[in-house]
Amino acid sequence: MAATPLLRIENVDVFYGRIQALYTINLEVHSGELVCLLGGNASGKSTTLKTILGRCRITAGTVLLDGQSINRLSTQAIISRGVAIVPENRRIFTRMSVLENLEMGAYLRKDKPSVARDLEWILTLFPRLADRLDQPGMTLSGGEQQMLAMGRALMSRPRLLLMDEPSMGLSPLLVEHQFDLIKTINEQGTAIFMVEQNAAMALSIAHRGYVLQTGAIVLSGLAADLLCDPLMQEAYLGGDAACTTP
Repeated sequence: MAATPLLRIENVDVFYGRIQALYTINLEVHSGELVCLLGGNASGKSTTLKTILGRCRITAGTVLLDGQSINRLSTQAIISRGVAIVPENRRIFTRMSVLENLEMGAYLRKDKPSVARDLEWILTLFPRLADRLDQPGMTLSGGEQQMLAMGRALMSRPRLLLMDEPSMGLSPLLVEHQFDLIKTINEQGTAIFMVEQNAAMALSIAHRGYVLQTGAIVLSGLAADLLCDPLMQEAYLGGDAACTTP
C-alpha cells in the first residue's frame, strides 16, 4: 500500500450554519482500494462526499488529494484532478441520449482516441447501454439509469470514484448485480470510496470501512473485521451477516 493515500481527510469539522454536521473526521483511501462509509440517515455520509468535492465549507481540518490540500479548490478543479462521482438517485440527463450522457462524462478530456477506447470499454462493461445508445435517459429502467450514471463517471477516467448510495431504489437482484459491477470496476484499477446504507453488501466487496453516527466516526477497520464486530452486527447487520474468521 502506498505511503501517501490517494485521499486523506484529516480532523475535518463541517457546519451547516450553527449546526455541526461532521466532528473531527479522519479517513483515507489508497490507490486501488475500495473503501465504504456506512451509517444511517442523517449520519453525515453525504456531507462527507460533498466536503471532498468542495461543496461544503470546512471549518477545521484538511482534505488532501495525493498529499496536496484541496480545501480551497472549486468542485470543477477537484474533478479535473481525477475525482468523479456517481450521485445519489443517479441524476442523469433525462432528455439526452445514453450516448450523450456518456460523452458528458468526458467533457474535460482532450485525448479523443483514449475517450473512444474508454467508451468501448464501458459499453462492454454495461452491454445493456450499448443496445440503448440512441434512447433518451428517461426511457431507461432504474437499474439501467444507475449503469448510465456509473458509465458517465467512468468516462472521465477517474483515479478516485465516489459513489453515493449506489443500491438506493434497486430491487434485491439488481443490488447484487450492482455490487458485482462495483467490485469489477475496482479490480480493474479504479479506487472507490462508497457511501452506502446496505452495510452487509458494501462490506462484502470492500477492503476497509468506516462507520458514521451523528457526524462522528465510531468504527473503522478491515471490512472482514467489521462484519464480525458485535456492535456492527447489532446496529447495522441484524446479527445475521456472513462472518468468517481465519
